[in-house]
Amino acid sequence: MSRQRTHLFLVATLALMVVFTFAGCKKLSLKNLQGNYHFNKANQLFKDSKFSKAVVEYELALKYNPTLVQAYRFLGESNKSRFVPSKDTPENKAFAEKALESLGKAYEIDPNNKDIIYSLGDMYDRMRNFEEAEKMYLRIVELEPGNMNNYYVVAGFYKRYASDKPELKKKAVDMYLRRIETDPENVQGYAYMYDYYDGLTVGDNKDKFDRAYYFEQKRLALEPNSAEMYYTIGVNRFNKAYQLQNFLSQAEREALGAESEKNLFKAIEIDPAYPEPYSYVKILYINVQAALYPEKESRYKAEADRFGEKYTEAKKRQTDRLKFEKELKKTT
Repeated sequence: MSRQRTHLFLVATLALMVVFTFAGCKKLSLKNLQGNYHFNKANQLFKDSKFSKAVVEYELALKYNPTLVQAYRFLGESNKSRFVPSKDTPENKAFAEKALESLGKAYEIDPNNKDIIYSLGDMYDRMRNFEEAEKMYLRIVELEPGNMNNYYVVAGFYKRYASDKPELKKKAVDMYLRRIETDPENVQGYAYMYDYYDGLTVGDNKDKFDRAYYFEQKRLALEPNSAEMYYTIGVNRFNKAYQLQNFLSQAEREALGAESEKNLFKAIEIDPAYPEPYSYVKILYINVQAALYPEKESRYKAEADRFGEKYTEAKKRQTDRLKFEKELKKTT
């Protein structure tokens, strides 16, 4: 989750908390009322991204009412927002320490609150404290094993550190597989596995194309009439034939070229208005088929031009349709 999206989510959370802060208190003392006053004032400052001023108000809220767990949480969030990863200054380190202290206090009070645990894990993550961040993220999976998004959070966390710790690639894959095992009929799990392998650099990952292909086939079995699935498989087979051309035999490349073409044509058959398959037929014909069959080079290049024109036409129709739909929404 990006920092901007995280902030928007937290703002939405604060909007609800203002209501429940008062509704949950049957009998309020003067101190509690003062605490709530500063808490709600701090929340508004947080929404406006005035984090240094929000810190002052959250601290005052806790001075009057030390039991406000959400005040600890958002005091931590405010200092986290002031923290800049990799900036080595005493002030920045102080922001990190204060964020951890407040979030740790919130966690101590409410150890099963997933939002607090995630925020604490995110803070450790920003500080590149892998061990502590991992504990927090795994705790979320432990608390909510049926929540599919939790597996993606942890898998993404492992991916970010895999360049420094290659052994984490397996942990990332295991987490994606756990997500699939939890709900094997959900196409999203296979899509994430495909994206994971597809995103690897070729280097020492020459099997990436076939691994990605395997999971896209699983996804296709669940969505057999999806033009997007056939298109993705066609692109995958092209990429293997083209990027591994120095490692494959002529027969292997011919088989991959034929399979790529078959799947791209299937995508066009299912959805003739879908522009991208036309584009990749053009790319396939120029970069693979023409090289594999030099005696047919001129025919393949002519066909490539024809499919390029089809792509341009389909793309224009798609753009015009989206523009029309946007204009229509303005009038309704």
